[in-house]
Amino acid sequence: MADKLVTIKQFANYIEAELAKQQLADFGIEAVVTGANAANVYSIPAMGRPSLCVRQSQAEKSLEILEPPGKQED
Repeated sequence: MADKLVTIKQFANYIEAELAKQQLADFGIEAVVTGANAANVYSIPAMGRPSLCVRQSQAEKSLEILEPPGKQED
């Protein structure tokens, strides 16, 4: 059975979402940016923000990778 896609993070803009997607790709994790088109066309909060989705089995690892360096726990 295939993993479900889960949203792990929302971003203020499309560029930040794509940078995070590429960062995960560098670690071999496939990700999808959703809501990017609406956020680019309509820059109002009601249209939502771009979201980054990954497979459920990779969500925890993805969040660890995207965590800012100063916030990681030892």
